[in-house]
Amino acid sequence: MKYSRQRESILQYLRSTKCHPTAETVYQNILAENPSISLGTVYRNLTLLTDLGEIKKITAFDGPDRFDGNVDPHYHFICRECGTVLDLEMDSLSHIDLLAAHNFNGIIEGHMTHFFGMCPDCAKQIFPSQNQ
Repeated sequence: MKYSRQRESILQYLRSTKCHPTAETVYQNILAENPSISLGTVYRNLTLLTDLGEIKKITAFDGPDRFDGNVDPHYHFICRECGTVLDLEMDSLSHIDLLAAHNFNGIIEGHMTHFFGMCPDCAKQIFPSQNQ
C-alpha cells in the first residue's frame, strides 16, 4: 500500500489518545497538521486502517462509531447515558473463545466484548446519594 501522510497522521493521533474519538474528533484534531484533509478522507482512512487491523472500530448504541489505536486485546465500557467509551483494566477473557468453540464446528478466531452501563460521572449525577 502506498504511504499516505494523512493516514499516518490519523494513525499517530489514535495511538496517542485514550479517548476513543469519533471520526469528527479525529478530523478536528489532525486538521491543523493537515489543513487540506477532508472529513471524507478521514472516514476512508479510518475504514482502511480498521480493515488492515491497525485500529479498532467501536460501535456503540445510537451514537457514532468510535476508534481506538490500541489493538492489543482489551475491553471497553460504553456509557448508555453520555456515550463515553472507556478502557477497562481487567484480566483477559480469552477462555470464552474455547467455550464458544466447544459446540461450534467452525473456527473461533477471537471475540469482541463491550460492557455497558453508566460511567462514574453519569452515575454520580443520577444517583448522587450512592456515591459518597
